[in-house]
Amino acid sequence: MRTKTLLMVLVLSVVLAIPAWAKTLRFAFQGDAKSMDPYSLNETFQLGFLNNIYEGLIQRGPDLEIKPSLAEKWEVMEPTRWRFYLRKGVKFHDGSPFTADDVIFSATRVRAKGSDLKTRIAADTKVVKVDDYTVDFITSAPNPILYVEWGTWYIMSKSWTEKNNAVTPESATGEGENYATRHANGTGPFKLVSHEAGVKTVNEVNPDWWDKANHNVTKVIFTQVANDATRVAALLSGQVDMAYPIPVQDMKRVDGNADSRMLVGPELRTIFLGMDQYRDELLHSTVKGKNPFKDKRVRQAFFQAIDIEAIKKKVMRGLSEPSAMMIAPGVNGGGNPKFKRLGYDPAGAKKLLADAGYADGFEVGMDCPNDRYVNDEAICLAVVSMMAKVGIKVNLLAQPKAKYFPKVLAPKLDTSFYLLGWTPGSFDSWNVIYNIHGCPSETGSGKFNLGRYCNPKVDALAVQILSETDQAKRNAMIEEAWTMTINDIAYIPLHQQALAWGVRNNVELKQRPDNQFDWRHVVIK
Repeated sequence: MRTKTLLMVLVLSVVLAIPAWAKTLRFAFQGDAKSMDPYSLNETFQLGFLNNIYEGLIQRGPDLEIKPSLAEKWEVMEPTRWRFYLRKGVKFHDGSPFTADDVIFSATRVRAKGSDLKTRIAADTKVVKVDDYTVDFITSAPNPILYVEWGTWYIMSKSWTEKNNAVTPESATGEGENYATRHANGTGPFKLVSHEAGVKTVNEVNPDWWDKANHNVTKVIFTQVANDATRVAALLSGQVDMAYPIPVQDMKRVDGNADSRMLVGPELRTIFLGMDQYRDELLHSTVKGKNPFKDKRVRQAFFQAIDIEAIKKKVMRGLSEPSAMMIAPGVNGGGNPKFKRLGYDPAGAKKLLADAGYADGFEVGMDCPNDRYVNDEAICLAVVSMMAKVGIKVNLLAQPKAKYFPKVLAPKLDTSFYLLGWTPGSFDSWNVIYNIHGCPSETGSGKFNLGRYCNPKVDALAVQILSETDQAKRNAMIEEAWTMTINDIAYIPLHQQALAWGVRNNVELKQRPDNQFDWRHVVIK
C-alpha cells in the first residue's frame, strides 16, 4: 500500500498546480506518445495527440465528418486526377509559410523507409505541383476514397525537416531518433513546448493559428499514468481534468463523485486475436516441425474455445459488443446481418483439435499489451483460461505498449498468437481488408497483418474495391471479401469496446467515436 501511495504522490507531483485563471487542460492516459514524429507510429493515441499540433489537407469533425483543413477544397479533374486547392496565409509554428512544396515533401516522407503510415498514399500515386497553392494527385486507377484516410496524414514543413536533418522518419518501434522525435513544427492550434517520454508533454496555444478557436485552453499538460488506480485517483482529486480509459469497475465511482462524470459511447475499434499462419514451424510453441495455425480446424477450435459472453459480462462489465466481423457496425461494410459469430463450443473445439492431430493439445506463446486497450491484459488472461479448458496451454507475455509494439511489429514479426485492436482511419472496409488481411508485400499491403494470412482472391478484390466508383457494386465486393476472410477464419474478432472517458464537471469537450481527444473543442469553466 505504501508503494502505491508513493507512486501516486510522485505521479501527481508531475502535474503541477495551476492558478485558477490559467485555462490549462491537464489530462492523463494509460500509455504515452512515444514520438512527436507524425509518421512514426500508426496508433490511435499517438495520431490523436499529434492531431492537435499538426494538420492534414482534411480534418475529421467531432462526428467524424470530413471537413476542409489545409486544403480549402478539392475536385476530380478526371477519373485518375484529383486537384487540391491549398489554404493561403497559413504558417508553421516556426513562422515559415505553408505551400505546395510542403505537401509534395510530406507525400514523399510518409511513404519513405521508417514511416509507419505508408498506406496513406499508394506507392504509385504521383503528387504534382500545379502552383504554390495547388497540388494534383494522379493515381494509376480511379480511387473514390483517395483522401478519406488523410485525417491522420499530417503535413510537415519541408524546410524545417531539412534544416534539422529529419527528412527520413524514424519508426517508434525501433531505437533510432531524429530531431522530429522530440520536437514538432505543425500548423495546428497548439504548439509543442516540451516532450519527456514517459513523464509529461507540454503544449501551449498557437496564437497565430489560421482557424477560429472554439476552445479557451492556453496550455495542455499531458501525463502518462499507467496505473489504473492512480489515474482514477488523479481525476477524482482534481489533479487532472480528464483521464482515460477509466476501468469499467471504476466508472460508478467517477459518476458518483460530485465533481466528475463519465462519458461512455460506442467505439469504432475492433479488438481481435491473430495467429501466425505463415511460418512452417510455429515459434514459441511445443509443436516442432509444423505450424498448427496453418490448419483451419485449429483456428476454428481456438475461436470456439472463447466464451465471448463471459468476457463481456465478467471482464468488460457489459461495456463491449461481441463481433462476428473485423469491423464495427459504424464502418462502411460493417454490421452485415449475413455474418454470425461462431458459437462457444469447447467440446466442439476439442474435437476439431483431435481431428487436426492435437488431441493432447500443445503450448503456444501469446503477446498482449497491458496499457493500450480497455482491460487488455484481463482479456488475455481470460483467453488463457478458456484455452486451458480445451487442452491448449498459453504462455502469456503481457507488456506495456512501448515494448509490445516493437516486438510484434519487428521485421521478423516475433509473435505466434496475439491481441490487437484496429480502427480503420477511412471508416471503410477497404482499410481493414488491405492493411490487416492483405498478403504482406513491399507495396504496403498487409503491413499490419502480423499473422501473415494470405488469400490472393481477397487481394484481387481489394484492388477492385479501391477503384470501383459504383457504390452498389463496391459494397457487393466488400461483402464478398468479408465472406472469404470470415470463412477462412483469418482472425478471431472479439468485440468493439466502449469509450470510457472520465471528465471533471467544469470541462466541456467532444468525444469522438474513434477515441481521439481533440483539444480544440475543450472549454474549461
